[in-house]
Amino acid sequence: QVQLVESGGGLVQAGGSLRLSCAASGLTDSTYVMGWFRQAPGKDREFVSAAIWSGTKTYSADSVKGRFTISRDTAKNTIYLQMNSLKPEDTAIYYCATQSRPRGLIISITAYDYWGQGTQVTVSS
Repeated sequence: QVQLVESGGGLVQAGGSLRLSCAASGLTDSTYVMGWFRQAPGKDREFVSAAIWSGTKTYSADSVKGRFTISRDTAKNTIYLQMNSLKPEDTAIYYCATQSRPRGLIISITAYDYWGQGTQVTVSS
């Protein structure tokens, strides 16, 4: 059973930085991708960034390109999301998720079969 635990959220002023972590357990050799999604109040959950677990390719939403960087440490079974130049519109609950095997599009919420509990990120203006 895969378990994902996020940490690193908090309150930060606009222009500041935060680093989110997602520690995973139960991953297998078939783990395909790990990603970050976010959900703002009253809005749908949306794709933020993802990394191929056994490769080097990463993907990011246009809204965060140049500001957010995803990275992974396979030895620690952990992925990170470095968030710089934060804006108030980045305020959301951030979720870590994984496709335990290739299940669909990288940006598709329904393709991810395991999710963390989420961590709150609040950016004040």
